[in-house]
Amino acid sequence: MAQTNVSIRMDADLKRQFEAFCTDMGMTMTTAINIFAKKAVREYRIPFEIGAEKPNAETLEAIAEVKRMKTDPSVGKTYTDADAMMKELLSDV
Repeated sequence: MAQTNVSIRMDADLKRQFEAFCTDMGMTMTTAINIFAKKAVREYRIPFEIGAEKPNAETLEAIAEVKRMKTDPSVGKTYTDADAMMKELLSDV
C-alpha cells in the first residue's frame, strides 16, 4: 500500500499533550491518527462521542456569579417563587 504524508495544524500545547498521551499508550501520533482514520472509514462515523464536558469561560463565570449570589445577598436577589420573580422582572419593561 502506498504511503502519503498528511499535514495538519494543531495548537502547540495540544500537540505536546497528545504526543505525551501517545507515548504513554506506546504508540506514535502517526499510529494514533491512522487508528482513528481506519475506524472512522470502517464505521463511516466519528468513532467517539463529541461533547463538551468542560464548561467554557462564560459558563464558569456564570457559575461563579451564582455562587457569589448565594453567599453574598448584596450581589443579587433571590426568589422562592417564580411568579414573583417574573412579575418583578416584567415590571421594569
